[in-house]
Amino acid sequence: MSIDNQLSLTASILEIEPLRYTPSGVPAVNSRLEHQSEMLEAGQSRQVKAIMKSVAFGAVAEQLAKQDIGSIWNFKGFVATPRSAKHVVFHIQEFAQT
Repeated sequence: MSIDNQLSLTASILEIEPLRYTPSGVPAVNSRLEHQSEMLEAGQSRQVKAIMKSVAFGAVAEQLAKQDIGSIWNFKGFVATPRSAKHVVFHIQEFAQT
């Protein structure tokens, strides 16, 4: 049985924390992304807005840390709930300009 956990999201960068390093020396960066769109749900058009906490590691973190606040990207990755939290975090594995 194959279980999928993939998220693709077009969003703007709302906030980026300074680049940091894990205890094992891997670059990491936390950010918050904002998505806004119009979606069709149950036959009705609906304005959707979502703010999502995210994290990136390695070369992706180094690239993300250099991007401008407000810039819009297509992000791909997966979601996970950290041990000490009650909310999901989007783990960004790649991103590209829209």
